[in-house]
Amino acid sequence: MERLIRTLRQECLNHLIILDEKHLRWVLREYIDYHHRARPHQGLDQETPLPQPRLLSSDDAIRSRPILGGLHQEYFRATA
Repeated sequence: MERLIRTLRQECLNHLIILDEKHLRWVLREYIDYHHRARPHQGLDQETPLPQPRLLSSDDAIRSRPILGGLHQEYFRATA
């Protein structure tokens, strides 16, 4: 739990101005979703907690989706 709190502070909360409790809840929900869906974890051998489909080879373009207004980026392959 301490590692998660440190990560939240270093990668998220130290870079944003939180306006109110509603905004804080939205920021935390968005970051935790990103953290579990797209960010590799050392304890899981660089896998994500939520399994992602594996694409062995693809010629599709790589796209990105901004997280928290561009503070982080999530990358994925665009399907044709």
